Amino acid sequence: ARRMRLEPGVVEVDDVSEEPRRKLTFVPDQEKAALAGVSVAEIGQTIAIALGGDTQQVLRVEGERIPLRLTFQLPRAQRSSAADLSQLTVKGRAGNIVLLGELGQWQESRVGQTIYHKNLQRIAYVHAECAGRPPAECVVDIMADRQPADVAALHPAEPKALASRTYFRNGSGIRWSLPPEFAVSFSGEGEWKITLDVFRDLGLAFGAAMVMIYIILVAQTASFLLPVVVMLAIPLTILGVLPGFYGLNMMLSSPVGGYADPVFFTATAMIGMIALSGIVTRDSIILVDFMQLAVAAGRPLFDAILESRVVRLRPILLTAGAALLSAIPITFDPIFSGLGWSLIFGLIASTLFTLFVIPATYWLLYAERHD
Repeated sequence: ARRMRLEPGVVEVDDVSEEPRRKLTFVPDQEKAALAGVSVAEIGQTIAIALGGDTQQVLRVEGERIPLRLTFQLPRAQRSSAADLSQLTVKGRAGNIVLLGELGQWQESRVGQTIYHKNLQRIAYVHAECAGRPPAECVVDIMADRQPADVAALHPAEPKALASRTYFRNGSGIRWSLPPEFAVSFSGEGEWKITLDVFRDLGLAFGAAMVMIYIILVAQTASFLLPVVVMLAIPLTILGVLPGFYGLNMMLSSPVGGYADPVFFTATAMIGMIALSGIVTRDSIILVDFMQLAVAAGRPLFDAILESRVVRLRPILLTAGAALLSAIPITFDPIFSGLGWSLIFGLIASTLFTLFVIPATYWLLYAERHD
């Protein structure tokens, strides 16, 4: 927990450890209580009323539907120690008044602490939130600073600036270690876990979409290789989406409340990538279809490829431009902004690369067949 509090972007750090607590227990002397005519139940009732109060009485006020509950309780100054409680009086059966301290003694003992277990092993939970940084970056930097058990537990130092850290040089420069019998495991049980589950499910959906597109193209083209050429436009979207989000944060990210406010690659951005798989495939189909029609009409393959880029450029740009303009209003939504930016960056990159990669790949695969 101490190391996590020193990490920039990690806030609201807390753990389940409990401070040692002690309790007072009154042990009555059965013989003295019997001689005084006081039962153990009466002793317990007296202590309970003194500490917790008596709320059995009510006061009915005219005009009020609900009566007011009265609580009779000793002032805190008269019930804060064993000596104060020993001055409580208990009435015996014969009407005599006896001090509580004469009927027994107070014993101090330690309160048992809660011991958490998971998979039959003792565990201590440390909770935290991330502000302005992805949880994965915080975890990687913290674990990068972990040292072997024989190194001092913690070396206080100023953490390295976030701008100086890279994916190849992780860590804050604040070394920490734990004894060898302790293990550390980061497992997000809240928002982070939900995010991982969502990305897992969307990744499976993306794979299923790729398979379905391939099956449809195979049925349409009667070829197992040509659909691969057409679907090359799908991974090209990644070359625009991921660098696009990085550049967007470099240019537009501004601090809010003292913390960075980046535009994350969210689940909605992943949904945008799945949608792009169908949009960009259409551009590839336009190019490949024109190439095949031109070759079937007797045009040389190389001339057909060059002509396809010129003739089909306008439909491709119109399709991409219409989708791009329709995605701009989505970027202003706080929830679906990732979807809009994903569509914009993916369309720009895929449109540019499709005009070069698809024709070049088609030439490499089919040039010898048309010679």
